Amino acid sequence: MLNRVRSAVAHLVSSGGAPPPRPKSPDLPNAASAPPAAAPEAPRSPPAKAGSGSATPAKAVEARASFSRPTFLQLSPGGLRRADDHAGRAVQSPPDTGRRLPWSTGYAEVINAGKSRHNEDQACCEVVYVEGRRSVTGVPREPSRGQGLCFYYWGLFDGHAGGGAAEMASRLLHRHIREQLKDLVEILQDPSPPPLCLPTTPGTPDSSDPSHLLGPQSCWSSQKEVTHESLVVGAIENAFQLMDEQMARERCGHQVEGGCCALVVIYLLGKVYVANAGDSRAIIVRNGEIIPMSQEFTPETERQRLQLLGFLKPELLGSEFTHLEFPRRVLPKELGQRMLYRDQNMTGWAYKKIELEDLRFPLVCGEGKKARVMATIGVTRGLGDHNLKVCSSTLPIKPFLSCFPEVRVYDLTQYEHCPDDVLVLGTDGLWDVTTDCEVAATVDRVLSAYEPNDHSRYTALAQALVLGARGTPRDRGWRLPNNKLGSGDDISVFVIPLGGPGSYS
Repeated sequence: MLNRVRSAVAHLVSSGGAPPPRPKSPDLPNAASAPPAAAPEAPRSPPAKAGSGSATPAKAVEARASFSRPTFLQLSPGGLRRADDHAGRAVQSPPDTGRRLPWSTGYAEVINAGKSRHNEDQACCEVVYVEGRRSVTGVPREPSRGQGLCFYYWGLFDGHAGGGAAEMASRLLHRHIREQLKDLVEILQDPSPPPLCLPTTPGTPDSSDPSHLLGPQSCWSSQKEVTHESLVVGAIENAFQLMDEQMARERCGHQVEGGCCALVVIYLLGKVYVANAGDSRAIIVRNGEIIPMSQEFTPETERQRLQLLGFLKPELLGSEFTHLEFPRRVLPKELGQRMLYRDQNMTGWAYKKIELEDLRFPLVCGEGKKARVMATIGVTRGLGDHNLKVCSSTLPIKPFLSCFPEVRVYDLTQYEHCPDDVLVLGTDGLWDVTTDCEVAATVDRVLSAYEPNDHSRYTALAQALVLGARGTPRDRGWRLPNNKLGSGDDISVFVIPLGGPGSYS
């Protein structure tokens, strides 16, 4: 996905060694102590050897960090080197002999065709146990009564301008989600509506004290209805923000380079939550029907949000950019003429008289995959990018980038699913050359060739999707069967069966 960032951005990240192993963040505990049924969190795949023993410590660290791949791939040092080969572009999947991923999830990935030195995608698949932080009644919970929650977690992280942000998010984002859910364990298991306030801690004013009510209360005719589902959505949103803040704090000491798009799926209490910040995509294929579970966030899809921010805070644009959009760059000879434009309030176009300020570069320019914010980056939501600045300028781009995901919810208990119903997650390397309909056709073709109880069918499907997007090597690069260019980007795919896990209650 490095094609979203102009090559000049390279000066923003250190060209030296990659960061040394990062200590665990002090504000996050170690991986949760899961009950025996939960899969423990393990370190990532071991690094490939740097080769020569005379390598400097910085170079050795760079090799170790750059070669990091998801733990569940169980890659040997030789396997890591094959996974890092741009010429062969071998598809990587968990071994058949290893422990299966939760729900018999299928996974496959392939490195890019040379756009970046290493695969900047990362993936994570975990079973996470959440133990409640406190009792809603305010009485400390007895150990024997403590009933925690387990949630299933899948994450794809598409890095750009370096793999540090994606690697860090793949290790820590699910821990932030777990921390946010700790206050909700007892609430989510209680069918009654959520309490308005959690119990106060000793020494703080009681929320029931009327002396703390400010202003007239007549406008509060009734209390808004808050669902358990919306509490989980809020926990996910807060976790994304906390992850981004942690990257900001640690970007100097630990050299968290670049940024990443994040696509996360959580299964909790019968519902699937799909959170997307970036241009990865998730779709459900159910009985041949395609159900979109995310939307891409690009300069085009978020044009009005970006323009509104530029209008309200013109200092973010400096003297180099204008928040207005024109069909093309305005030329000096067109001063005084009336040209088509649109601003933050418009979905259509109108004419305006061109003034001197309109000669500045537009905040949002280009279209399709070439659309850019401040002529630099092609995604508008994600994690990281705290050091990203406009080329040959000191203007930061981060104020225009949001870390908050869009969260969509799918209730598994409302439908009778069969083993061929799947949720497909893919980074943009898949979707750049593959349509939703083509993915659905591949789902039908591959799964129909396997018995419904064959757990390898979902890995085979993930591999088929990656191979179909990658293409085959020919004289003029990687080509699809129709001779169009295949994806030269990193490609990562999860296939999650919706009819296989059994009871969702």
